[in-house]
Amino acid sequence: MHRANSSGMRDCTADDPQSTTSWHASLHLGFARDGACTRLVRREHRGPLRVQKALYPEGPGACHVIVVHPPGGIVGGDRLDIALDAQEGCHVLATSPGAAKWYRANGRMARQDVRLVAAAGAAIEWLPQETIFYDGADVALAHDVDLAPGAVYVGSEVLCFGRQASGERFTHGRVVQRTRIRIAGRPVWWEQGAVTAETLASPLGMQGCSVCATLLAIGKPVPAALQNVVRSVDPDLAVSQVKQVFVARFLGDDGERARAALALAWQALRPHLLDRPATPPRIWNT
Repeated sequence: MHRANSSGMRDCTADDPQSTTSWHASLHLGFARDGACTRLVRREHRGPLRVQKALYPEGPGACHVIVVHPPGGIVGGDRLDIALDAQEGCHVLATSPGAAKWYRANGRMARQDVRLVAAAGAAIEWLPQETIFYDGADVALAHDVDLAPGAVYVGSEVLCFGRQASGERFTHGRVVQRTRIRIAGRPVWWEQGAVTAETLASPLGMQGCSVCATLLAIGKPVPAALQNVVRSVDPDLAVSQVKQVFVARFLGDDGERARAALALAWQALRPHLLDRPATPPRIWNT
């Protein structure tokens, strides 16, 4: 069972992560341009969800933030709400300190809602580390991105169903997911679905694989030569340019390999999309 410790974190065991309480945590971040610097000007949080400080590993133009969920795992009934607003000309890179863990359901659904807004000339890179769904998890994920004309968005996700290192498969449970991206209020990407054990096994679903990963990029169209570069980083990475959206997808059984493939794809794309070399966050190496 979970219990609160002296730091306010919820203790748990990996084998029996049940809880009799739930938390609703929210985080709202706002960024504004100050001369040549992107500044974190709004930071509101409720519950165990926060950003400790703004980081500038590549100079003042790009602000990096690490979104921290101190309990380290999400149980049934928990809800996370994250909102990020980047004003005109801002450049924000958001990531996480480690894998997100969604524990098996205790009779209630857990959910996460992410809302990203980028004004004209702004750029948001949403690059969390992998997400692990324990066997029996019941989860709803919603991801909404609203871009002004001329804004750039790069987002990635690595979803791992079950814990392969522990020999655990995702034999029951459900993960419902929706991703919506709009430019000037007009939908350019809408994707939704539900993953169950049957979906994982289906030849029309994940074909027996346990890991899927996606990178989406909106900005300058990616030319064919660069698409080939991205495609070459891993034989299981498929890429395409779908009108205004560049898509790279990975399907396999190795979460580390999926994360590495998307990181390499991001490093190849970033100079083209943002006129900046790729500077991986240091937290990715810890």
